[in-house]
Amino acid sequence: MTSQKVDFKKHPRAGYQAKIKPAIIELSPSQFIKVDGKGDPNTSADYQQAIELLYALSYAIKMSPKHQYVPNGYFDYVVPPLEGLWWLENDDKQIGMTLNKNQFNWRAMIRQPDFVTQEVFNHALLVVSEKKSDLEISRASLVTFSEGLCAQILHIGNYDNEPDTIKCLDEFIKSSGYTVDISNIRRHHEIYLNDPRRTAPEKLKTIIRHPIK
Repeated sequence: MTSQKVDFKKHPRAGYQAKIKPAIIELSPSQFIKVDGKGDPNTSADYQQAIELLYALSYAIKMSPKHQYVPNGYFDYVVPPLEGLWWLENDDKQIGMTLNKNQFNWRAMIRQPDFVTQEVFNHALLVVSEKKSDLEISRASLVTFSEGLCAQILHIGNYDNEPDTIKCLDEFIKSSGYTVDISNIRRHHEIYLNDPRRTAPEKLKTIIRHPIK
């Protein structure tokens, strides 16, 4: 184990350093714990339970050495921010332009360090099932997410005001000689850099990312 705590948000290649000026970025495959669902994230108990499950598993992995389980290659780190892929059943490209959030399909996810194998994840499932029996651990899975070439921008403010930022991002993509490549495989992607429970709406920071080609 290394003595220095790793913070993925401080590594330029990790993709967490977006600015209000849009930019092109290419990302390597990374591991995530994910939970899928549908509905308005503001009112859906299903979404809130998914978030609770994601954080429970992520912190179980981070704290595993304190429970006499040290994964091979373990290092101390800051749990990365919550992320979300969002799509609509019939029109993926309009996900950021509708305020009817009951129609949203979502994949909530949190990035994991490379040392997190299926064995490490299974151990975390066991720990969480013993401590939080009310959580449906079968909903979570460990996946590799290959995002590739994207454009991203930092949105500051209320989530409901994202459409203008998305329009700016998509205009930048077009003017840069690319096209948005949202599909049933590559999704509208948001990364939540602060906690909406503890942050004023006008100060919320969200990275918005679109796949491009």
